[in-house]
Amino acid sequence: MVEEARNLTEHTSVRERIDSVLRIMGNGFGGTYGKGRPLVDSLEDVAQESLLCGDFALAQRFQRFAGYASGKLYLDTVENYYDERAKRRSEEYMRRMVSMGIERAVAALDALCADNPEASAADANALFRGIARSTEHLGIGSGEGGIQLPAKYLKRLQEYGHMELVLRSLPRPASAEAARMMSDVLAETDAGALAQLIELRARRAGLASLRAAVNNPASSEGALHSCLKNQEWIFGGAYVAELARRQYTPDTILDIPLLRGDGSLHVVELKRANVEKLIIRRSGHLMLGAPAHHAVSQAQNYLRTLDESRQAVLARHGIDVRRASATVVIGHSQYVRESITPP
Repeated sequence: MVEEARNLTEHTSVRERIDSVLRIMGNGFGGTYGKGRPLVDSLEDVAQESLLCGDFALAQRFQRFAGYASGKLYLDTVENYYDERAKRRSEEYMRRMVSMGIERAVAALDALCADNPEASAADANALFRGIARSTEHLGIGSGEGGIQLPAKYLKRLQEYGHMELVLRSLPRPASAEAARMMSDVLAETDAGALAQLIELRARRAGLASLRAAVNNPASSEGALHSCLKNQEWIFGGAYVAELARRQYTPDTILDIPLLRGDGSLHVVELKRANVEKLIIRRSGHLMLGAPAHHAVSQAQNYLRTLDESRQAVLARHGIDVRRASATVVIGHSQYVRESITPP
């Protein structure tokens, strides 16, 4: 997939970084090949360079490759996006599974009607609910010497569990007429408007997830960062995308690096929502507490370090860090104490 992706770009800088990935993987890509952190970093470098060249689809592709290399995505998931043959195999497998399920359902209904010609829809509903409950008691059995389920089948069970959650979340029309009306509406909807609606829905879901994390006093910085992943729109419309790479100098790991339209870097330093002594009162006056000052100083040190490393970062990653800026996101008013009334 990496080799095929190389043919999708005309940018020399992107191809050079893809070649670096292929060198790490090794000749023939078989047997023992280079992996681990160097491979993940190299894949993320391709994603970042693609962003800088304006090829967002290729950037997303290599972000997914990096997700697989770091163990966050299954290979099957990545193949379904970018390996047409694997995708066709997966689709055929799902079609056969659905077909087999439908055939069994028809056979069950035939048996029901044979035993009870006056069976109603309620009887069919009860029959299938009983079948669904009975599947929980199915098993492989111990067999001779016992049977241990291979890891790939455990992964399948995990995928089926995820599929079940997705299917449960799908909207169900109240009637056949409602389904027909929805089909008519979608057929007449402008694709751009529909895309905007989907994006709006995704943003609302992202905000709801972030709000839930903020309202949990035990939420860590990592939990908040997960909610803000690839949600650069929250910080305003001046940013093109969130960069894949978070480390540009040996002693600087950025929380959320954002790319501005002019190619420069903006750093978001993220802290917890529940911060003790975020606001304090001294001599009757309100002022920021030590945690806020520490966070600002940390962001300032990041900018200083990046500025000192400007030539090296620009040469290797194509990011102009001399004009970098920073935002500190820290605390929430609901956790303010010290007899201070939240605004």
